[in-house]
Amino acid sequence: MARKNGIISADSHVNPPATMYHERVPAHLKERAPRVESRGDHEVLVFEGREQRFGGLDSAAGTKFDKVKLQQQKAKSERAGGWDPHARIPDMDRDGVDAEVLFGSGAGGGVTIATDDREMKFGLMQAYNDWIKDFCAPYPDRLIGVAEIPHWDMDLAVAEAKRARKGGLRGVLMPAVPAMVGSPESDKPYTDPWYEPLWDTLEELEMSLNFHLGPRPVTRGLESHLMIGISCNKSMMSEPMTSLIFSGVLMRHPKLKAVSVESGIGWMAFLLPWMDHVWERHRYHTGSTLEEPPSFYWHRQILGTFIDDVVGVKNRDVIGVENIMWSSDYPHINSSWPNSQQYIDNHFKGVAEDEKRKMVSENVANLYKM
Repeated sequence: MARKNGIISADSHVNPPATMYHERVPAHLKERAPRVESRGDHEVLVFEGREQRFGGLDSAAGTKFDKVKLQQQKAKSERAGGWDPHARIPDMDRDGVDAEVLFGSGAGGGVTIATDDREMKFGLMQAYNDWIKDFCAPYPDRLIGVAEIPHWDMDLAVAEAKRARKGGLRGVLMPAVPAMVGSPESDKPYTDPWYEPLWDTLEELEMSLNFHLGPRPVTRGLESHLMIGISCNKSMMSEPMTSLIFSGVLMRHPKLKAVSVESGIGWMAFLLPWMDHVWERHRYHTGSTLEEPPSFYWHRQILGTFIDDVVGVKNRDVIGVENIMWSSDYPHINSSWPNSQQYIDNHFKGVAEDEKRKMVSENVANLYKM
């Protein structure tokens, strides 16, 4: 595509209508699928015996912070660009953003659609993958979709990655912590050889492996403390990245690209030299098979996205200019929309133009073959 502004967001979001799951899951799952019902003056999501109000944080981009509502009255988010591609393009143009890489919000905007039933969970994933494919279809040069795949079943995961790539999606999303309640098979860490068929497939398909921010605090009782979670969960993303490095996954799969999404990048400036230190001190008595220092694989194959991280940009020489990607997080509350140009100017003052261009456009364009 011809980039008018030279700006691509490496991490933006969609809020698929909650009703689409019922419309798109296999017929035998429809009766149990999530549905929207009215409760007086508001709507709720009904799923597996639970009711949820629809939250407002996933669609609060551009709202004054003191005007943000934790709950909204209707299922469809207030920011129509979250679920309507034709409404999204004008918002992108207003923000000076040429293209966006799109991740789901886990549900129909402001709710969490979660289940321990693996058949249902996979049905919801496939419904989402079909929906995001259709969402991107009218503007294939500007909207880049990432698929959700099941981490608990390698046959399904491989097949769904292939199906997603055939449908035009450019990457896959896996949980940062590969655990699913009630399913011990899914507790395998990413260091386990069990995942090798998937790594082979992603490398062959040239699809990125994405870990989106989502780990919760490990201390019991803090799960619901929003500000603690948001403040601490950035650095928690070091676990999947170090797992891929120290287990030799990236060494064995030199074309596999992994992305730490919405995690910020400042913490990476500490992690990289520290990993090399750990490797030098402990490689012999642990029997490490790495042929190069950990930072070698990082710089070759790992990228990170940030929204607001001046410290990270200042340490770009340590993290790697080719390993950093700017993002707007539209339409979420933490988004830079509609002031992304100002955010970019603030972050890249004094940065050489060729380096800035890589971090706000070229790196993500190369990664997703745009």
